[in-house]
Order: sequence, then structure tokens, then C-alpha cells
Amino acid sequence: MLLGTQIAARDDDDYRMMAQLGVTHVCADPPGNPHGWSVDDLARHRDKLADIGLTLEMVQLPMSSHPIEKSQSPDILLAGPERDAQISSICRLIERLGEVGLPSAKYNLNIIGIPRSEPEPGRGGSRNSTFRWEKMQQDAQPGAAGVLDEEENWARIAYFLDAVVPVAESARVRLACHPHDPYTPPGFRGVTRVLGTVEGLKRFVQMNESPWHGLNFCQGTVGEMLDDPGTEIFEVIRWFGERGKIFNVHFRNIRGGKLSFMEVFPDEGDMDMGASMRLYAELGYPYMLMPDHVPKISGPDPRGAAFAFVYGYMAAQLEALRREGLIRA
Repeated sequence: MLLGTQIAARDDDDYRMMAQLGVTHVCADPPGNPHGWSVDDLARHRDKLADIGLTLEMVQLPMSSHPIEKSQSPDILLAGPERDAQISSICRLIERLGEVGLPSAKYNLNIIGIPRSEPEPGRGGSRNSTFRWEKMQQDAQPGAAGVLDEEENWARIAYFLDAVVPVAESARVRLACHPHDPYTPPGFRGVTRVLGTVEGLKRFVQMNESPWHGLNFCQGTVGEMLDDPGTEIFEVIRWFGERGKIFNVHFRNIRGGKLSFMEVFPDEGDMDMGASMRLYAELGYPYMLMPDHVPKISGPDPRGAAFAFVYGYMAAQLEALRREGLIRA
């Protein structure tokens, strides 16, 4: 298992800091619009990171977690007039990733973004991202996608997978899809989201069955789908891990559960993250584990300090597993 990160670097010193703190592998994008990345752009970025001591393991396809209005490829999920052109562009990008030897890409199938209620105070007065269903505008009007029911949502996802999975197989690039964060009741903002439940994720990974089609397994997001994440998460990790469908892990904890939770540091939530990491190791999971969202803390560099804490926590857990012989040094 690899200590990774996806935090965007502000400059090369940020990359150096990551390497100095024990991060070895990264999901990091070259400059510019992903639709326009050339083979040379990707190779140059890979080599620059290698000179710093980091392995470029993954990039983000132009399908992000932002609301569809801010997407670089909106017509894929809106079934708009540019859908085929945007899918074709992503297929060509996957081919370029394969040509450069980059092994994986993550992406989202997200329309309404990441809904949250107001942040709440956490440990020591940190400001923590929170979702309380009773505080949400439950009757919010539909956005750009209009009313999108479950059947049509699955149909649009299937249309995309039909096109990209064979290309990923040929290019030998793993495609890691992030779940919908968080679970929302059917019809919220007009959309019935299908990747916000464990059953939906199981159906998803069994569509277009391929060793190159799987999940960016956000443990925090999956915990948000569960009534009792502290006890239920292990069965979920095992189901997807035994089937080789976890291609990246967002190592994030929450306090609470379905429809009412707070994002917290990994050592203070309801899920036992040390036991979770041990389970990933026992399942033979070989790829990156990385921090995802972190609480907003005080100080001159709150983001950098918060992520540094999580890198240290994760590095210690990995070292303990190495000493036990559960993972290789």
C-alpha cells in the first residue's frame, strides 16, 4: 500500500514538502484543461515529480465533483449535444495516459456537487464540513439537469461506460469512480443519485465487468451511506476489496452516519481507521491511500498543517503494518 495524496500543490515547494513528509505517490494534474493534455505534457509532469521524489500514479479526468454547471464535460451526464464529442475526447486522453505509462485516472459522475449544511465546530474549535438533512433546503428546485430519475441516471452512466471501459482495457489504465457524496433522498434538487448507496455501487462495478473498471473508494463517503459506519464499514470494504474493485482509497473518517454527519480527522471519528487499514492490507490492496477532506484549522497554513497531520497518522499506521509483515517495506 502506498501513501498518496491528491491535494493540489500551490508550487513546487508543496511537492517537496509532500516527499519530505513521507508521501511517495500522487494524483496530480498537469497545468491546463485535461481535454488538451498532450503526451508531452503528461510525460513532462511525470518526470518533474519523479525528480522531486514522487511517483505520478493518477490524474483526474475532466469529470469532477463540482456541480454540473462547472463541469468541463457537462454533456456526458446531461445527455447534451456534445456528449459523444466529450466522451471521445476522454477516450483519447485515456489512450495518452496509457502511452505515457500512467496507470490510473479518477473521475466523478456528479451532477449536484457535494451538498453540505453549514460547517460546525470540531476538535479545538476547528471548522468541520457537515451534512444535516434537517438543515438542508429539501425542496430546492432542480438545476441544469432538470428532473433526472433513477432509470435515466443509470442509462447515462451505462452509455459512458460502454464507451470508455474498452478503451481503458486496451490502454491498461484503471478508471476509479468516486461515489456520490453524500447519500441524498431520491429527487433532491431534481436528481435521484444512484452511486450514493452501497447497493448502487455494487451494481456500478458489475456493469461492463473489467479489471480496469472500479472505484475511487472514499471511505468517508461510503460511511455517509451507512446507519452505523463503525460496524458496517468493514463488510463493505471486504466486498469491494475481495473483487479487486478498489483502485484508490480516500482515507477519511466521519462522526455520525446516513443523513447526519460531520467530517473529522481520522483518529476521532466513528470508524476505526487503523482496523480499516489493516483490512485493506489483509485483502492485498496494493494502491494509494490518501487523505481527502480535512477540517479547517487555525494558523498560517491551515490546509498544509491539517494534511501533514493526516500524512503522519497514515504513515504511522503503515509502519505498524510493515513491522507485522502485513505489507512490504
